[in-house]
Amino acid sequence: MRLLPVGQDSLLVDLDGPDEAQAWHAELLRRIGAGALAPVREIVPGEKTVLLYGVRDLPGFEAELLRWSAPPSATDSGELVEIPVRYDGADLRVVAELWGMSEDEVVRVHSGTEHRVAFSGFAPGFAYMTGLGEPYVVPRRAEPRTSVPAGSVALAGHYTGIYPRSSPGGWQLIGRTSVTLWDLDRQPAALLVPGTRVRYVSVSEELTA
Repeated sequence: MRLLPVGQDSLLVDLDGPDEAQAWHAELLRRIGAGALAPVREIVPGEKTVLLYGVRDLPGFEAELLRWSAPPSATDSGELVEIPVRYDGADLRVVAELWGMSEDEVVRVHSGTEHRVAFSGFAPGFAYMTGLGEPYVVPRRAEPRTSVPAGSVALAGHYTGIYPRSSPGGWQLIGRTSVTLWDLDRQPAALLVPGTRVRYVSVSEELTA
């Protein structure tokens, strides 16, 4: 773990990998919620970092963090959200070839895995979800698409993600959902926030918004 001051009142916790970052994010939320750490304005997890905004006493906060460690995140903690998916993505066949299995088996693996939101980014409502593990890592497309439809369920590297709106993108598309991921009238606006558990449910009927 490396602690890096950012500006006047922020602190970046730099870690060795996504699992450790998720564990520290969960532990920071727990300790601040329990009053064991001074409150901060905002906590933002990244792939291998946790950024704390609005730290009142940076030296004291750093010294406190150095005295404790974060246990692994409990796999059964956090809200569970189910996402209906029609698995008919343009890259489903490519993923099946990369995984050395049939397209139906890809669907069984993806929908049979419990995913977890590690962090958010790229676009409002876009969640980077872990869970598939090393055997199912896939590369990004050699040529990104200029437009990926909103609701596209996709894979890249270790992650699963859903495009909340139409945008360019280079992830491998395996399906689509009609679930609204970003709604300013909802609190929080993002349906999938860090720590959320996610299960994809395979559906055969046509999805409607």
